[in-house]
Amino acid sequence: MTEQQHYYTENPDVAHNPIKWNFDLVGRKFIFTSDNGVFSKHTVDYGSRVLINNVNLDNLPEGPILDLGTGYGPIGLSIATLVPDRNVEMVDVNLRALELAQQNAQANQISNVKIHQSDIYDQVDGKFAAIVTNPPVRAGKKVVDEMIAKADEHLLTNGTLTVVLQKKQGAPSAKRLMEKTFGNCQIIKRDKGYYILQSTKE
Repeated sequence: MTEQQHYYTENPDVAHNPIKWNFDLVGRKFIFTSDNGVFSKHTVDYGSRVLINNVNLDNLPEGPILDLGTGYGPIGLSIATLVPDRNVEMVDVNLRALELAQQNAQANQISNVKIHQSDIYDQVDGKFAAIVTNPPVRAGKKVVDEMIAKADEHLLTNGTLTVVLQKKQGAPSAKRLMEKTFGNCQIIKRDKGYYILQSTKE
């Protein structure tokens, strides 16, 4: 059984084998601990890097930011570093990933985060200035579509949803769903088959 079969489940049924490594993001060196049963164990995956480097955090309304499907935390922790005056909520269904995200927040001395379990939005309260996600494509289209379609209910006016997807893994259909949900969707970056899609709640 591979990590890809497990990272979007609550309790990955694979043996622990934690590893620690450094990675440069948003102008600082992070130390990450990762493990079996989480997405992209050995490095910050390319899609997440493209999202981190291109998410637009300017001109957002006042309020927290949600990292939906945080894994061991590289996106949420990077954003928390970029906007230290905001709170970043980091959620995932995978309990092992959340333990690692907590550990990584502490190791990198990042305190403006709230990390907890949620199956998509079921344990998410309040509204956000922005939602960012590298959705779990292998969990299936239904899950990814719900992450996109229900974002509207959790965003403040002028808040944004930013999604990274590969073209071959459904970026065009996700763009259509975002346009249907929000009435708008921009491709803010294309990079090696990855699309960064952004919609604004009007």
